[in-house]
Amino acid sequence: MPTLSPSSRASHSENRASHWATGSEISVLPRIFDDNINLAVMHRNLSASLRISIQAQCQVERAWQLSWLGKPDDELHADLVRKLPVPKAAEPLVEDIQLLAEAMAYLFDTDTVGLRLRLLDAAMCPRFHCDNLPVRLVTTYSGPGSEWLPESAVNRAGLGAPGADKPEILADRGAIQRLQPGDIALLKGSGWVGNEEHALVHRSPELSSGQKRLLLTIDPA
Repeated sequence: MPTLSPSSRASHSENRASHWATGSEISVLPRIFDDNINLAVMHRNLSASLRISIQAQCQVERAWQLSWLGKPDDELHADLVRKLPVPKAAEPLVEDIQLLAEAMAYLFDTDTVGLRLRLLDAAMCPRFHCDNLPVRLVTTYSGPGSEWLPESAVNRAGLGAPGADKPEILADRGAIQRLQPGDIALLKGSGWVGNEEHALVHRSPELSSGQKRLLLTIDPA
């Protein structure tokens, strides 16, 4: 499996009664295959060169996005460099994205991945929801990370399209959790066989005026 740089945070953290696993080593990510786990998070610190590369792509006037469907190979690398708004500063970011794409393909034994990189200036999905897919890798390079709920704080009767008869999804406002920039998170959705009723409930964070968020998502394809 490709090598990813961990953070200096504590190695492994898991409450046996919980449905998430966190750690600073790549070995935490395969925990997503555990039946009771619907969120696996690897904490890491971003290198100085990577932070500079990220900042360069964020210092543009308008929001932007790019996508890729295919093998995480040299063609992906070249396409990212070509499409990023500041190509001359793109290399560290592109190398990291390709590394994550390779890791995703390896972990889920697939030749192809679907990748989307977006610079956002507003919350993309501001309402708590579940993804209708098996699994997704999410990492925030800049700006606030995705927010998610422990199962104890969710009223699943409120999920789905909003309506007058729908109860509030959030049962405990103080229980909202947030991923940190650099965190590599695997989110299990309702498309995962056996997890149809237990998909992770999450949402995009609110952005303050002038704030931007650089978000990467990768799906096995």
